[in-house]
Amino acid sequence: MGRITQRRRVTRIAGEAGTTGLDTLVVEEPLEIRLGGEPVAVTMRTPGHDMDLAAGFLVSEGLVVATEDLRTLTYCAGDALENQYNVLDARLAGDHRAPASSVRRALTTSSACGLCGKAQVEQIRTALVHDLRADPTVVDAAFIRSLPDRLRGAQEVFDRTGGLHAAGLFDAATGALLVVREDVGRHNAVDKVVGWALRDGRLPLRGTVLFVSGRASFELAQKAAVAGIPVLAAVSAASSLAVDLAEETGLTLIGFVREDRMVVYAGAGRIALSAGVEVSA
Repeated sequence: MGRITQRRRVTRIAGEAGTTGLDTLVVEEPLEIRLGGEPVAVTMRTPGHDMDLAAGFLVSEGLVVATEDLRTLTYCAGDALENQYNVLDARLAGDHRAPASSVRRALTTSSACGLCGKAQVEQIRTALVHDLRADPTVVDAAFIRSLPDRLRGAQEVFDRTGGLHAAGLFDAATGALLVVREDVGRHNAVDKVVGWALRDGRLPLRGTVLFVSGRASFELAQKAAVAGIPVLAAVSAASSLAVDLAEETGLTLIGFVREDRMVVYAGAGRIALSAGVEVSA
């Protein structure tokens, strides 16, 4: 797995007995994202699919809308940090520039919270360019309930470490898994999915379902809405602010997805029962 995992010696204790051996851990390292050579953000992430992560971040921040907006993404060369492939510089088409310092992520973003370092919640309510309410996507409830097992089965690194979040993008019409990305941070995993879609010329992501491990936070809902994803589902709960945003934008937001149940917080009209009866919105 290269830099994605590391082997470390640990002591396991069961009852009154202890054994020492090697364990596989997830790597967490900083990635600095620059725009035209100017630092914009530093996020703690699991190395791998870094260019997808940076591209997805630019989409989520409203700096990039379409594939042609992103001219190049390159690793920087220079000091010791940069030589570890921990600095990426983006060059955008036209006159796109780095955001004002007042809205930059001036502090290092943790792997748990992508909003840390932002001045106010209102500053990351990126203007939407895709109309989610115009997306006619309807998904079967049984399909949504199958997603936890399908995502879990596609997580390659989780099996070795147990320490990664994942985000999977599914085609709502065919049920096909389009892409899955793993990271120590939920928001990073989603950015990697969105960045993959941007670089592959797939935005907006109409007719798709984004399924994430963990909870559905405001930022994950925002990232889904900005990318044009009509349905966001999660293993755990949704936050109140995520529900507010989903209601504002027309995003279908689902939490606590299990084999036999789920909670639909917003946009229930997109969920159809197996018998063919749509749930009332």
